[in-house]
Amino acid sequence: MRDHDLFLKRALLDEGVATHDAVVAAERHAVEHGCDLTDALRATDAVPGRTIALVKAAMCEVPFVDLSDFEPCVANASLIPRALADRYRLFPLFHLDGVLTVAMDDPLNLEAADQVRQTARCEVDPVLAERELLGALIARAYSLHQAPGSAADRRDQSYDLEVDGPSSPAVAAVSHLLIDAIDRRASDVHLNPDEHEMHVRYRIDGVLQVQQGPPLSMHAAIVQRLKVMAHLDLTQTRRPQDGKFRLRHGDRTVDVRLSTIPTVCGENVVMRLLNGAQTAQDFRELGMPPALATETEQLISRPWGMLLATGPTGSGKTTTLYTAVSKLNTPDRNIMTIEDPVEIRLPMVRQVQVHHEIGLTFASALRSILRQDPDVVLVGEIRDAETGGIALQAALTGHLVLSTLHTNDAASAVARLRDLDLPPFLINSGLLGVIAQRLVRRICPHCIDSDLADAILLHRFGLSDASGFFRGTGCGRCGQTGYRGRLGVYELLTCTDPLRALIDARAGTDRIRQQAVADGMRPMWRDGLDKARLRQTSLEEISRVVMVDAVSESDGGTPPRRMVA
Repeated sequence: MRDHDLFLKRALLDEGVATHDAVVAAERHAVEHGCDLTDALRATDAVPGRTIALVKAAMCEVPFVDLSDFEPCVANASLIPRALADRYRLFPLFHLDGVLTVAMDDPLNLEAADQVRQTARCEVDPVLAERELLGALIARAYSLHQAPGSAADRRDQSYDLEVDGPSSPAVAAVSHLLIDAIDRRASDVHLNPDEHEMHVRYRIDGVLQVQQGPPLSMHAAIVQRLKVMAHLDLTQTRRPQDGKFRLRHGDRTVDVRLSTIPTVCGENVVMRLLNGAQTAQDFRELGMPPALATETEQLISRPWGMLLATGPTGSGKTTTLYTAVSKLNTPDRNIMTIEDPVEIRLPMVRQVQVHHEIGLTFASALRSILRQDPDVVLVGEIRDAETGGIALQAALTGHLVLSTLHTNDAASAVARLRDLDLPPFLINSGLLGVIAQRLVRRICPHCIDSDLADAILLHRFGLSDASGFFRGTGCGRCGQTGYRGRLGVYELLTCTDPLRALIDARAGTDRIRQQAVADGMRPMWRDGLDKARLRQTSLEEISRVVMVDAVSESDGGTPPRRMVA
C-alpha cells in the first residue's frame, strides 16, 4: 500500500468515519482490482466521496472546494492541456493576480503542481475537490472548450463534413450540452451566436439561465452536427429549418425538436427537450387545490361536452389535458388525439400528428377522427373557426372534447370563441368549463427561509401583514436561484345557467368574470396567494407570473389590494 493510502487509512480511523472492517474490505478490493484506497472506499460504499475528500483536505492541510456549489469556468480548460488534467486529476478554477487556484485530487503531488506552474507560467494555489465531481468537470470542460492554438484542434474544427467522426470536438460538445441540459431539467436549449461570443442558455423552470458553453469558433460545427442529427439540409444556412431527433440518456428517452433561423451573426438554434418517458400525473400533483381538482374530475366524467384549458405558451395546458386523458384511459373508451407535435406517448390512445404540408390540419384530422367512433377527443389547439366549429359540434353529438386556447384567463375564452365567429347558442350548448392556468416556480426545499414581502407586493395583493411568506436563499441544488421545480396556479370557470344567459346576451368579458366569481370561481391570484402561504412558492413569483392588470380585475372587478386575504 502506498504511503498516501496509509495516511488516509489512519485519518479515516482516527476521525471515526469508517470502521476497521470496512477499511480492511476496501483494502482487499483495492488489491483485487488494482485501484487505490479512495476508489476502493467508494466502490465498496464504505465512505461517501464527500467525506473522503473532507478527510483528505484536513490531512493535507488545504482548503476543500465543493464543486457542486458553484459553476466553474470551463474556459479555464485553455490554461492547461487535457493530458495534464487527466494524468494528475486537476482543473484550474480561478486565475487572479498571477495565482492559479487549481482543484486537485492530491494536493501534495509536487510534481503535478510543478507541471501546472510551468505550463500556466504562474503560481499555483492547490485546493482539494471530490474525485468524482472533479473527473466529471474535467470531461465536460475539455469537451465544451477545446484548447485553442493546437494544430489538431484547428483541423478538427475546419472539417464540418466530418462532424460524425468519433474524435470530432463538435460531436463531444453537442453530447455534453444535451446531457448537461437534461441533467439540469432544462426544457429548452438556446445557442445564440453573437459578434464575439456564442451564448448558451437553458430554460429551467420557465426562466432562461446563462450557461457556460463552447467558444464561438465551434458554432458552425455544432450547428452542422445538430442538422445531421435532425436530418436537415446541411447546405442551407439562409432560411429557417425545423427537425427532430431522439436521445437516450441513461434510462431516459428524450425527444428533441430543433429549430434554426439565420441571423446577422449566424444561425440561431433553439432545442425543445421533451421527456418521452414522462407519465401523466394526478391533478393534485400538478398543484390543483383539492376542491378544484374534484370539480375538474366531475367535468371530465360527463359523457359529452367541451372542456378548455387556457393560458399562454408554456403554461402547462397540454400536461393538464394529458392528465385528464390518463384518468379517462380505460379499455371501454376509445380516445383519440390530434396534436402538433405529439409530446407524450400514451398506451391505448390513438394519437395523430398534424402535417400541414400534406393537408392534415386540425380541422381535417378532426373530421376523420369523428368517423373512428371516438368517445373522447383531444384537439391540441383551437386556432380557427373551422376547428372550433367542428369541435363544438362533436361536443354536442356525444363526444367529450378536450382542447386549448391562448387566452389570459378563463373568462376571456368565451370572447375568444366569439372572435372565431362561433354563435353563442353553440358555445352555450357545448362548453362545460374553462381551466385557466400558469406555472410558478417552487421554492427550493433545501434553502427555504422566511421572507418579508416588500410594501409594493403587499399593496398589490391587498395585504397588511408581511409575515407568513417564504423564499429560497439559493444553494448548489437549485443553481443559486432559490427555486427548484414548478407547480400550477389555476382558476376554473364552470358554465352555469346565469353564465349561459350572459353568453347568449353577448355580455363582455368583465361581466362574465364577475358572474363566474359570483358562481364560485376562485381567481388565479387567490390560488397563488394560498400557495405562497403554504411555503410552495413566493409572493414575488406569483406577482411575476400573474399579470397586474389581470389581478386588478379579479373578483368581479374589485382590486385585490382592497382586500385582506
